[in-house]
Amino acid sequence: MKQLMLAERICLIGHLVSMAFGLAGLLLVMPHPEFLSHVPAGQTMFRWSMAGGGVVYIVLGAIAVALYAYRTLGLRNWLTFMLPAVFLSLGSELLGTSTGFPFGNYSYLSGLGYKISGLVPFTIPLSWFYLGLASYLLARTGLDSVERLQSTDVLRPMTWWRQIAAVLLGAVLLTSWDFVLDPAMSQTAMPFWYWHEPGAFFGMPYQNFAGWTATGCLFMGIAAVIWFRQPIRLTAAQLNLPFTVYVGNFTFAMVMSLAAGFWQPVLLGIVVGLGPAALCWNRAKSIEAQGAIAPKTSMMDDPISDLPSTPVGVSSK
Repeated sequence: MKQLMLAERICLIGHLVSMAFGLAGLLLVMPHPEFLSHVPAGQTMFRWSMAGGGVVYIVLGAIAVALYAYRTLGLRNWLTFMLPAVFLSLGSELLGTSTGFPFGNYSYLSGLGYKISGLVPFTIPLSWFYLGLASYLLARTGLDSVERLQSTDVLRPMTWWRQIAAVLLGAVLLTSWDFVLDPAMSQTAMPFWYWHEPGAFFGMPYQNFAGWTATGCLFMGIAAVIWFRQPIRLTAAQLNLPFTVYVGNFTFAMVMSLAAGFWQPVLLGIVVGLGPAALCWNRAKSIEAQGAIAPKTSMMDDPISDLPSTPVGVSSK
């Protein structure tokens, strides 16, 4: 388990560093190429960043979240979220780039890796997975009830209406990241995708938001159904990685959009995305401070085990 945690942290740090490196290349080097003359091997580093930087940061983020999910939630819960997230988002993206439904008419350019069927970079479904899981766990924890059954230490599973609310909030958190990222990434000097028919929201059609929310609700809803009778609760410390991943990716999108002059999507994203995510993370700390969740027992002695009567996410280090 310690080896998994070490690999997870290395990948997370690499994920964040890669995003910072990409920002430097796009915002500092591209407008001022003379800067490279002052950096040892600057030309080589810049070419590498432009050719593979986007792939590296997404792959590292996906690996970090996958290791975290396996270690914290167990093999079954990890796979029952990741597989629907990857394959359903890929299906939506293939459908979208082929027909314009459900996101609108758009195409991917180069910079994000090999394209599946010549349409969708393989990294795109990975980003749906790791941002989707981070968003859903934040939403689920923030909306969860922490009541204990009388005369027992077993925690109650979430009620059905809290399950639905968590899926909806998780999908909104995920969509908020996209509408902060999309205006800059599709309209910069080096775009990664473009809209055939630019929409009214800073180049994006409003249909895009509906498509993102629906796709997120679909795969999060599948996970919620499979996990329905399991009280999956995370301590504040266990929620740090999802929150770090969400904030790191939101910050990347925010800096890109602000640099391109798009401050309105950033403000909206903070109100409906970053702000609620921070509140959910803070709620986990408040619950733990009240003693409702005690991070003292180990559920993950066997990370493959899946016992519905045991609260998932209470793991020892």
